[in-house]
Amino acid sequence: MRETVAPRLMSRPLLVAGGAFIVALAGTILLWAHYGATVFFEIIRTGFAACFG
Repeated sequence: MRETVAPRLMSRPLLVAGGAFIVALAGTILLWAHYGATVFFEIIRTGFAACFG
């Protein structure tokens, strides 16, 4: 007799991407709470300028 296997609801790459998103979101919130909005946006702008400038 054949056994029926329930399909997995989420694949491993989707879980990894979700975990990375959660870590990035948590980092964003922590930076915002630590530095405040003005300094936070200045850090982000400087980072973009360093990468793409």
